[in-house]
Amino acid sequence: MIDLISGTYNKGIPCIDEHSWLLEYIGKCQRKEIIVGRELLQEFDILLTYFDNPDIRFELGDAHIRIKFIEEKCKLYEAPYDGEPFILQLFQKAFIENIYSFKMYDEEINKWVRLIQEVLFLVSRKNGKTPLISAICFAEFFCGEKGTKILCSSNNYEQADLAFQAMDAMREQSPSLERLTRKNIKGIHFGNPRKPIKHGKFSYENHGNIKKISAKTGAKEGKNIKVGMVDEAHELTDDSSIMPIRQALSTQNDPLFFELTTEGFVNDGYLDRRLKEARNVLDGEDDNPRWAIWLYTQDNETEIWQDENSWYKSNPGLGTIKKKSFIRKMLKEAKTNMATRAFVLSKDFNLKQNNSKAWLSPEIYVRKETFDIKELAGCYGIGAVDLAETTDLISARMMIMKPGYSYKYMIQQYFIPEAKLDCKDDGKDYREWKKQGLVTVSPGNDNDFSLITKWFVDRVKNDKIKPYKIGYDTALAKYWAKEMEDIFGDDCLEKVPQRREVLSSPMNLLEADLRSKSINYNANVIDEWCLSNIALDMDKRGLIMPVKVQGKREKRIDGGVTMIICETIFQQFKSEYLKYVGG
Repeated sequence: MIDLISGTYNKGIPCIDEHSWLLEYIGKCQRKEIIVGRELLQEFDILLTYFDNPDIRFELGDAHIRIKFIEEKCKLYEAPYDGEPFILQLFQKAFIENIYSFKMYDEEINKWVRLIQEVLFLVSRKNGKTPLISAICFAEFFCGEKGTKILCSSNNYEQADLAFQAMDAMREQSPSLERLTRKNIKGIHFGNPRKPIKHGKFSYENHGNIKKISAKTGAKEGKNIKVGMVDEAHELTDDSSIMPIRQALSTQNDPLFFELTTEGFVNDGYLDRRLKEARNVLDGEDDNPRWAIWLYTQDNETEIWQDENSWYKSNPGLGTIKKKSFIRKMLKEAKTNMATRAFVLSKDFNLKQNNSKAWLSPEIYVRKETFDIKELAGCYGIGAVDLAETTDLISARMMIMKPGYSYKYMIQQYFIPEAKLDCKDDGKDYREWKKQGLVTVSPGNDNDFSLITKWFVDRVKNDKIKPYKIGYDTALAKYWAKEMEDIFGDDCLEKVPQRREVLSSPMNLLEADLRSKSINYNANVIDEWCLSNIALDMDKRGLIMPVKVQGKREKRIDGGVTMIICETIFQQFKSEYLKYVGG
């Protein structure tokens, strides 16, 4: 019945074979002529069982009509291919066949319908996922039944608009399609006032439409749709914006729901749960024949660094849509920057990155070098204080540079309330650190901020180190800031909000400085401990900020935070500070 070598399907009629792009693709993937990952091969194994199922038909007509529509009527709309025909690649044709070619008999409505009602499409960035799904939806708008309503959704309005604008661009670039449609503030509709058609599918009588919403609008318009499309599902924290769309499909005989995404950075979010469900199906633990699961994923991280051919597993458009040179460049950067590494592994290879892993490995931050603070007498320093917790560990720090050197020295002190002195955070002994002079203890249950002020004053009096600027988080600091300003002047203190937009670049600078061994924190064991406990919290833009390693609430990161605050002030006032340094 099926021939995976020639990619043909025979319904049992002698000498009549139909060519199937899906079977051709499966055959080439199984023979390793095309490289795909284990999870997509699992999906193919499931699909092949359908050919032996007497309750499922394989009919290519609907799929090939839509493939023909896309290739003949739709055009690409972005550089460098703007205006060129949308010629589908083999994996894209196979994907469309998977959706439209399997049929099952629905006894409730007494007719054969599409088997697939839901589609999960996970593929790395820049492999054309949004244009592809947009083209499929647009083909459904024209090739599907009268009254077809399509809804584009995402976590934000701008992302939802990408899919909508993709369909509108295809519409505008085809004179024949534009002649049959119109666009207004509400969406895309059939019927054109300049070239009116009185009756039929392409007239005003057809109340089908294409609209867009975001998660923030609450899917209020999704009351009765045939096709729902959710782009970048990795950004969703829960299914509150998904369920209204899925339920809006419940009145249809042939509904279709697309979820398209790359991997993301939201921990325990909607996509994590959805992928767990999908992998249960692929592993045979659950059964859901109405769900097409196409996961373009790597089998492991090691292969990414050792075998360029493995990149095809998560990048089916590599070499045609996406350039290998781009990935090579990104991986080169990823070797020396942990934020870039996390972003590339997630977005270019669909390897989930979360804050369960430490930001830095020990070989990057562990230092044995020490110095005598007397060497820094007469220097100017950049100070930092993390005041996030009044009842817990607090870090104060100064970063000092000597004239003519790019080397950065750090002196530090930690503060803790007496009530927390006997806490065994991660097995650490605060009493021992107090004996070593690393921790100052405040009487009672709260930190005494005046002791922090005294530490900075003592650096001036005892060590002859003058603060140029002191960065601090705005939280809990109102009265302390006033006390410091009275001593060091109004222009000495600088607020450093704990936001990605502020901390991302300084955090990368700190990593670079630690890698190049241009920071000496005097082998302070608490600094080392704090650095070991920091994980990256990254957003879709690749901006980062420090958080505790997931599941380790007892660990502290305060010392690492003040290092980042020092780097923040250094970046903001570098030219002026270096004038003070004299270098």
